[in-house]
Amino acid sequence: MECYGNLQCTLIVEVLNQNGQIQRRQEFSGVNIKLGRDQFRDILIKFASETYALKDFSILDKFLSMGKTTIMFQKLRTNLLISNAPPDQLVIFLKMIKIKAAIHKTTATDRIKLYSNAKKSFEEISPVTLQDVKLFKDKQTMSTLSLKNSNMQVTPIRATKRGLEVVDDKPRKRLHSSTSAISLMKLGNKVEIPKKVICPDLIPIHSSDDKAVKLNCLLTKEQEGVIRAVKQGFNVFFTGSAGTGKSYLLKRIIGALPPDTTVASASTGVAACQIGGVTLHSFAGIGSGDASLEKCIELASRPSVIRNWKRCKALLIDEVSMIDAEFLDKIEQVARAVRNSELPFGGIQLIMCGDFLQLPPVKKQKQIQNYEFCFQAKCWKDIIQVSMELTEVKRQKDEDFINLLRYIRVGKCPEEVYNKLISTQNNEIEVAGIQATRLCTHKNIAEEINATKMNELKTESRVYISSDSNSEHSEQMNKQLLVQNKIELKVGSQVMLTKNLDVSRGLVNGARGVVVKFSSDKDGLPMVRFAKGIELVIKREKFVCKTLVETVSRVQLPLQLAWAISIHKSQGLTLDCCEVSLDRVFENGQAYVALSRAKSLQSLRVLDMTRNCVRAHKDVLKFYIKLRRDISFASSNKENEVFVA
Repeated sequence: MECYGNLQCTLIVEVLNQNGQIQRRQEFSGVNIKLGRDQFRDILIKFASETYALKDFSILDKFLSMGKTTIMFQKLRTNLLISNAPPDQLVIFLKMIKIKAAIHKTTATDRIKLYSNAKKSFEEISPVTLQDVKLFKDKQTMSTLSLKNSNMQVTPIRATKRGLEVVDDKPRKRLHSSTSAISLMKLGNKVEIPKKVICPDLIPIHSSDDKAVKLNCLLTKEQEGVIRAVKQGFNVFFTGSAGTGKSYLLKRIIGALPPDTTVASASTGVAACQIGGVTLHSFAGIGSGDASLEKCIELASRPSVIRNWKRCKALLIDEVSMIDAEFLDKIEQVARAVRNSELPFGGIQLIMCGDFLQLPPVKKQKQIQNYEFCFQAKCWKDIIQVSMELTEVKRQKDEDFINLLRYIRVGKCPEEVYNKLISTQNNEIEVAGIQATRLCTHKNIAEEINATKMNELKTESRVYISSDSNSEHSEQMNKQLLVQNKIELKVGSQVMLTKNLDVSRGLVNGARGVVVKFSSDKDGLPMVRFAKGIELVIKREKFVCKTLVETVSRVQLPLQLAWAISIHKSQGLTLDCCEVSLDRVFENGQAYVALSRAKSLQSLRVLDMTRNCVRAHKDVLKFYIKLRRDISFASSNKENEVFVA
């Protein structure tokens, strides 16, 4: 089991003078910070030969997603600036600090410590247990009750030289000094305990109540195996059918690696933005990659580009199914050249993710029949050391529908499967005025449907213009983000969320709704009724788009029109209700991508299809058959059955 009391990072120690100016500054690169206890059972932070007792401190946690935080020790006038820490590990590390420090107990007074002859010691702290979490939450509850209760008076707290004291008409009761561990915030001469404290929302049981709590929750055994291989430094390719949590796992991997030396990328701009990364073409700095190898190396050797190549230790690539063999071979040779290394991919660790049985590489129309998949690249065997397949489907719960999709995925449409799909054409899937989203084979068809439906509405329209941090990148953001800089809505507009707002309530990316009215204030924000009956005023949200030069952002309503969308744009979405027109399918895997957006057969309506529109590339089928023979763990029998010729 991992030790969550350790954190590998870059650390800067700042010692301040009485005026708050930096008196001394020391940097530690690649240091290992440990959380432990001394001979008096006091909790300490230790790195190199330095130790700091967790007392009278606060934490700045605004930039946790970037692997950064600051721990400030007020009395010592010392700041610990942590950076380049794996974000997920950093969050867990800080949660441990919060919980352990808040419930900390010691019987040793300062006087006892001063005259003690006990030998100095440091013992690494034990993992958080369920009992620890219960004590921590009980302290939170008591703190909240003492501060805000309609039937009780608020208990004033003041800071003194001796510690924190409760002030009332009765004799003063001294609070334990570790109360400072729950981020006490000074407001003038008062000290107030904030309502919101960082703590685990969900901590599953590892074994029994007294056993350690397993903090890396919500992962299947298959997903844990992928993360384990990544952490061991292997070059990993993982795949899986639609809805098996590939994107979720990729985000967890990004959170487990040091941000400063990790690059998250994807084959398309939309996929890159979904994981907070850049396009692979942008990172490589070689444009479309159509130029000669010599020219591509020259382009990648520009100072602004080669700097990113050389700092990169781990490169994640999402949607690799849309990268062709020629581009992968070229970029691999560029990596060796610009990094001056003969190791595969210049020594960079690769983590690649995608499903080759979904959408294939995007090529120019005249080349569309001539593409090769990236697993057919000359370098594939050299750069991929471990291949894994996720088989546990999360999107659909109906086993019959899951099994049906397994056949469609591999290009098979037996009569029984065909009949089940055709029988859905009479499904009544509209709920509370929310119409089914039509998935179209071509983008222009989807745009035409949306425009026609909008014109049919006779209600007043409202236009919302985005606020972009850099207008020069507005066009790029239009291509890469799921929201446009201009959104026009009317009462009755069929819309779709483009961002997770509240996962617990089903308000996630892809959730369907209809505009029912606009707010009466100056902003005139739309109120949307969603499929589950929830009505919510949609406010503007921030969307981030990364470039190699800077990170740009857009503030806009997280909505898009949803009478229709293209199958390509639907990749990765889960739709509450959708109808599919497959008569113009022109690509392998296109029918599967469309059908697998639905949660169940009951939420799907197939308008038209022939059994010929369901197909998979023969080379891809061979690849997956071989992959399943080679991987160290076997897929389920049901997964393998559909591959049998």
